[in-house]
Amino acid sequence: MLRRIDKLTALGTGIITFSGGEPTLHPDLDALIARVRANGAVATVITNGYLLTRNRIERLNAAGLDYLQISIDNVDPDDVSKKSLKVLDRKLEWLAAHANFDVTINSVLGSGIRNPNDAYQITMRARGLGFNSTVGILHDGGGQVRPLEEEHGSVYKRISELGGGLFTFSHFDAFQRNVIRGLPNDWHCRAGGRFLYVCEDGLVHYCSQQRGRPGIPLEQYTRDDVLRESATRKGCAPFCTISCVHQTAMLDEFRERPRETLNGIIERRKDRDPSWQPPASVRLLDWMFLRDSKRRDRFAAIALRLLRAGSRTPS
Repeated sequence: MLRRIDKLTALGTGIITFSGGEPTLHPDLDALIARVRANGAVATVITNGYLLTRNRIERLNAAGLDYLQISIDNVDPDDVSKKSLKVLDRKLEWLAAHANFDVTINSVLGSGIRNPNDAYQITMRARGLGFNSTVGILHDGGGQVRPLEEEHGSVYKRISELGGGLFTFSHFDAFQRNVIRGLPNDWHCRAGGRFLYVCEDGLVHYCSQQRGRPGIPLEQYTRDDVLRESATRKGCAPFCTISCVHQTAMLDEFRERPRETLNGIIERRKDRDPSWQPPASVRLLDWMFLRDSKRRDRFAAIALRLLRAGSRTPS
């Protein structure tokens, strides 16, 4: 595992997530998190939360964990899922009291969820404890979209109307809006390049739902593989619901097309609330760097001079 972490960071990986199975069962998880941080990457864990205690949370703090996510399926356990708010609520309170890392609680909607209103209750509880919240849409065995029934779609709308920061993924939700309607998304999936899924056997896959593609051992993965797979068009992309791959693509949109991406986020936010206006800091950012290339170049030159002046050693 340590060699895999070293290999990933050598490839330029900025975020390494431990998922499962259940990562808190691994006896060396703390050491693995510490290695990720020592290599300069962000360390995250996706867990069912069952094994969290106050002591375990403090150990994760000491290891340097940056981020933890728990997915909760329902309010009360049933024969489909035991990952319920009733079972995990004490764990959430411990996280709120002791965690030094960011926490996100993910609720789910879609086929197999008996009471879609549970997702709203879970979201409200997460926010009440000061956590981030997300909503996942269940997919089929191939990671493909399953349109939401009307009641589920109504709950999703209620949750999305709770709001959040401008730059949260909940406001960059063109993907999710199509997903809940069973419509295709026109996007370029960069899995295998910007996003790597490494299985327990050390093989690189596009994602958890596309195992065997490309299926190359991580130890043999090269920069050329990263570039090739990032550029490869994936036939599964239009109806994909794998949100972490979508989010990677969103970040690339910011990097490659900042003005168009920022404008798109603002427009979608206004679609929800026509009276909403972007914060002053965002308007200033847009005015300084996006609208006028000459103005952008002037500000860049001034900033560079200031940085150079600040880095001089006084005589």
